Amino acid sequence: MTPEAFRQYGHQLIDLIADYRQTVQQRPVMAQVEPGYLKAALPPAAPQQGEPFDAILKDVDGLIMPGLSHWQHPDFYGYFPSNGTLSSVLGDFLSTGLGVLGLSWQSSPALSELEETTLDWLRQMLGLSQQWSGVIQDTASTSTLVALICARERSSDYALVRHGLQGQDQPLIVYVSAHAHSSVDKAALLAGFGRDNIRLIATDEAYALCPTALEQAIEQDLAAGNRPCAIVATCGTTATTALDPLRAISALAQQHGLWLHVDSAMSGSAMILPECRWMWDGIELADSVVVNAHKWLGVAFDCSVYYVRDPQHLVRVMSTNPSYLQSSVDGQVKNLRDWGIPLGRRFRALKLWFMLRAEGVEALQARLRRDLDNARWLAEQVRAASDWQLLAPVPLQTLCLRHCPEGMAGQALDAHTRAWAERMNASGDAYVTPAVLDGRWMVRVSIGALGTEKEDVQRLWARLQHVVQG
Repeated sequence: MTPEAFRQYGHQLIDLIADYRQTVQQRPVMAQVEPGYLKAALPPAAPQQGEPFDAILKDVDGLIMPGLSHWQHPDFYGYFPSNGTLSSVLGDFLSTGLGVLGLSWQSSPALSELEETTLDWLRQMLGLSQQWSGVIQDTASTSTLVALICARERSSDYALVRHGLQGQDQPLIVYVSAHAHSSVDKAALLAGFGRDNIRLIATDEAYALCPTALEQAIEQDLAAGNRPCAIVATCGTTATTALDPLRAISALAQQHGLWLHVDSAMSGSAMILPECRWMWDGIELADSVVVNAHKWLGVAFDCSVYYVRDPQHLVRVMSTNPSYLQSSVDGQVKNLRDWGIPLGRRFRALKLWFMLRAEGVEALQARLRRDLDNARWLAEQVRAASDWQLLAPVPLQTLCLRHCPEGMAGQALDAHTRAWAERMNASGDAYVTPAVLDGRWMVRVSIGALGTEKEDVQRLWARLQHVVQG
């Protein structure tokens, strides 16, 4: 493709995206296709000769679009908000078009310095002190893995340069809430801790980690000759957005010399609101924290921001310095290859920079406050309805609810819950997420798509009351 052809079809592609965003509310929220529909429609091998780009765009419309569930739809209430603001989409588009890589500062100086600058802007927006330094990872899963690798090395006196975990006499232990994200378990396994050395800590009635139970678990491991290594606390758990008490947890971490990583992937965005910062009181005593800017905040996926208080623990573990990447300025600059697992990195900071400049802090705050207000309104409706239950506190924008017909319980209630949630999603009118809480099925309603306004949430409440009738 020549630059001129790129110009022509690039305009068409931008028009396609703009038209899509303007009309997405006219589409069914969940894809209305059967498994295998696309594989059956595509040829079994790549074309031997290039095809006209018009044909490709035609297939985008005819084949790809029908197979999408529309996360930018105002009636999308599933999983979590994944808001690709159009300003950040343009930043991502530019990053791909420029095609530069950040192997070192010298390989693309602007890439490294813009990432440093924008993450410092975001640090200030979140209310974090100057002690924190940030780097962009792909997802919270990677950020948690990096945190646990750093915790492992600090606890083992950097055993990776000797015999690794093979040479350790005492098992290293990781402590997590029973409601922590599944990626925490995965990260602990990939970091070499072993499933037997992951402790699931009990939670209280609000589904937050119980400090007393954590303290007991640490004392039991010490008595058994094990070595407590790390705690992963969660500010906004996946199922209920529960808030682990960070100050009490951090006191235990400091007392026993444990690494404290805070998973604030979704809810961390709320910290741009000063009135929400009580939720992570004690964060300044943690060692690391992750905030997914590609969720509620609005940056196009992927942009997971990982902050550490002492970057030397990170750099010492992740540093790599082959001769072909060395330069005369290495002592003056931040080489981001030493701040994560990949050697190369995309120019991800562009999409964050574009969004922050184009939207401004006040507009971002206003949107999040709108979503919090809408969640509170829906919670009031659920509480006032005799046949509905609100199953967890609503500190943020996610509700856990259940419709409870008179006399229905147990497995019959589970079947009823799953059936009406499936009807809702299959209708294409709205998308919600069924999940298990306390061993029983419920439905999560996550409010926060870019286009979701009060009237959309009001319409959702009417639909919920209708769909449960069968």
